[in-house]
Amino acid sequence: MDYNINFPHLHIFMDHVGKNIMIGNFSIAYYGIIITLGMFAGISIAAWMARRTGQDEDTYYDMAFAAIICSVIGARVYYVIFRWDQYRDDLLSILNIRQGGLAIYGAVIAAIITVFIYTKVKKLSFGLISDTAVIGLVLGQAIGRWGNFFNREVFGGYTDNFLAMQLPISAVRESDLTEELLENEIFADGVRYIQVHPTFLYESLWNLALLFFLIRYTDHKKFDGEVLLMYLIGYGIGRFWIEAIRTDQLYIPGTACPVSMVLAAFLVVLATGWIVVWHVKSRRAGGSSQEERG
Repeated sequence: MDYNINFPHLHIFMDHVGKNIMIGNFSIAYYGIIITLGMFAGISIAAWMARRTGQDEDTYYDMAFAAIICSVIGARVYYVIFRWDQYRDDLLSILNIRQGGLAIYGAVIAAIITVFIYTKVKKLSFGLISDTAVIGLVLGQAIGRWGNFFNREVFGGYTDNFLAMQLPISAVRESDLTEELLENEIFADGVRYIQVHPTFLYESLWNLALLFFLIRYTDHKKFDGEVLLMYLIGYGIGRFWIEAIRTDQLYIPGTACPVSMVLAAFLVVLATGWIVVWHVKSRRAGGSSQEERG
């Protein structure tokens, strides 16, 4: 296998980008290391956000363990459901996540459910806790996407833009290769390359921008839960257009509809509608109060 990864227009050429490191006879995948770093960074910034907003940061440390476990399980279950043909003849392979196969929306759904249950049990405000926890979630996503870089996955179709990434054909999954990519393959120094949109990078940068927006927006939110809704809108918009150019889409069974695009659009509409309804009700309540005083 060839281990090169190149960004030719940025003049970045990496000759040997491995997928794992060896500690003695034990192999540790970079994918797992990156995901772990993302989790710890997410917990840390959520705790920082709790202190910044006058909350008890221990709440987030206590919740993190359950949320992380459930998120990983949710991400894997979501992926396996929509790639069932790949796993139904080898059920044990479902447990092997070292080579990738985690769907972010599965993690998001599982995390939200976990936070909801946790807040109900502890009698805390779901809206307040989710507004803070989502800051950690989006940072974890931004970092975690770099695990896909080491795995040579989550890329898009052919492009020649300034961020174009070249990957050896021998290093990527055959199922991720499209006719367009093969028609535009590049042959250099005896190696066949495809040149692709680095969609993992697009999403990582989008999430970083969303992170800074949400931190600033927290100071101006009108109700608890609004930051979570803004996350669903912001991430959904970014995921919709990024998903449209990926080659490894998960489809709704029996259709040609990418499930993440459909889910992203649905959540954007749902979250936007929720915010609009809240503001309309708030204005009506304000108007009624003024009439009573008048």
